[in-house]
Amino acid sequence: MSVKIRLARRGRRKLAIYDVVVADARAPRDGRFIEKIGSYNPNTNPASININNERALKWLLNGAQPTDTVKAMLSYRGVMLKKHLQIGVLKGAITQEQADAKFEAWSTEKDTKIAGKAEGISAAKADIRKKAMDAETAKNQARLDAIKAREDEQKALLAAAEAANNPAPVVEEEVVAEEAPVAEAPVVEETPAAEPEAPVAKEEAAEAKAPAEEKAPKAGEDEAKA
Repeated sequence: MSVKIRLARRGRRKLAIYDVVVADARAPRDGRFIEKIGSYNPNTNPASININNERALKWLLNGAQPTDTVKAMLSYRGVMLKKHLQIGVLKGAITQEQADAKFEAWSTEKDTKIAGKAEGISAAKADIRKKAMDAETAKNQARLDAIKAREDEQKALLAAAEAANNPAPVVEEEVVAEEAPVAEAPVVEETPAAEPEAPVAKEEAAEAKAPAEEKAPKAGEDEAKA
């Protein structure tokens, strides 16, 4: 009887997971199997591969033939390497201690690579998430800026309409003439008015003036006579 190590599908549509089974080569893909030795979930990143390495190695040494997909999975888990080393031990090429040491070194290196890949995937996811968040923030800010610009434009249009409907009254500026400084009038001291002469004094003055006039021609006559 030919024995194969292959996958048996289960799970729902578009989210299928697979069992790693040992089955008769003549059995249907999802039919009866001899033993289940692991599972495979391709929906995770990286894919989840859980295989019982000891049972898989035993079946390989007994002549079971893996399919191409299962062979790649067994190589990923180191089962094919362990089979190769075990055959070398059986042939006497190396000792069991040397085979175990080689497999341990390979396993440590492989685990380091897997951990590094997982960290890289996590970092890439975080970077993608951050970029998406920044892009969303920039998009929201641009939307807010557009809304604010639209509101400012509407306010400006309303203000212009109100100004057109209600023009402001024109206020004429009054020109204030500067007043010239008023010159102060000089202070004039008032002199007391002369008291009117008494009528008696005027008559006396007239009488005194008359004899003088009478005497003046006489003096001229005397000069003529001389």
